[in-house]
Amino acid sequence: MKRLLIIFLLLTGTLQYVSAQEDWSWWNNAHGWESGDPGWRNWLIISPAYLGPNALPVPELKKGFIEGHTEFELTVSTHFLSGDPTQDISGRAYLPFAQNKIAIEMYGVLLEHYAYTEEIRDERFSRDKDGKGYAIGDFYFSTLIQLFKDRAFPNTLFRVMLKTASGSNFDGARYADTPAYSFDFSFSKDYRQTQTLLIRPHAMLGFYSWQTNDELNLQNDALLYGAGVDFQKNDWRFTPSWSGYLGYKNNGDRPMQLNFQLRKEYNKKAISIKYQHGLHDWLYKTVRFSFIWKLNGIE
Repeated sequence: MKRLLIIFLLLTGTLQYVSAQEDWSWWNNAHGWESGDPGWRNWLIISPAYLGPNALPVPELKKGFIEGHTEFELTVSTHFLSGDPTQDISGRAYLPFAQNKIAIEMYGVLLEHYAYTEEIRDERFSRDKDGKGYAIGDFYFSTLIQLFKDRAFPNTLFRVMLKTASGSNFDGARYADTPAYSFDFSFSKDYRQTQTLLIRPHAMLGFYSWQTNDELNLQNDALLYGAGVDFQKNDWRFTPSWSGYLGYKNNGDRPMQLNFQLRKEYNKKAISIKYQHGLHDWLYKTVRFSFIWKLNGIE
């Protein structure tokens, strides 16, 4: 027993020594880091252009009203970017209650796979030497409040969102490892062209803020915006939209994208295919396939 204990202690000490002596000379040489310079965390740029596709995404464009069904959604996504192809599985829960006047929404990336090049690695100051691996995403929690609906004034919805710092692989520049919050108003108006065709223009305006590693400016604030239109006929809905936000630092913090979503409704289920095309600072081309389970809302 004593011998086993001695062997265990020796192995533990050896592993700790190897970990402490891990060689970061490749990163130091790549970025000209010298003893006395700020630590490597200060080199990372906490903005959408220098992180993975799920780190600081543009919040989903809401449409001015609370949907009347509880939904549980599972999504498989593929993100295309030269040098940084990424795949992930994400989940979402949406629960309306109080006669559809309030809703809560929870979502996040359950598992992400990435494999980026040395060029991308060095551009983002990543410490993940081979640029390959898996990560778990941040968790988001939103509260939605219906302000106006089915009146002369446009449908109006208020949303406040909180982002945790639960995302893993910060040293690989996949997630920000910082909390964030946003609030926004969305508006819509329904126009029926025929008995079966509904056209619903909608827009969003709000504020988005997240913590950074800049000791002089620990917070980045952004104007959140978006606009789109639903074309709905029977159980089909097609939605083109444009959305983004404008950070004040202008360090890759002004993502802009086009979104195209096609959704088919069934009795208690729905499927959705979405394409997102990055225009600025977030340059991924993303395809998402979602399967949605629908239940009645909570009274």
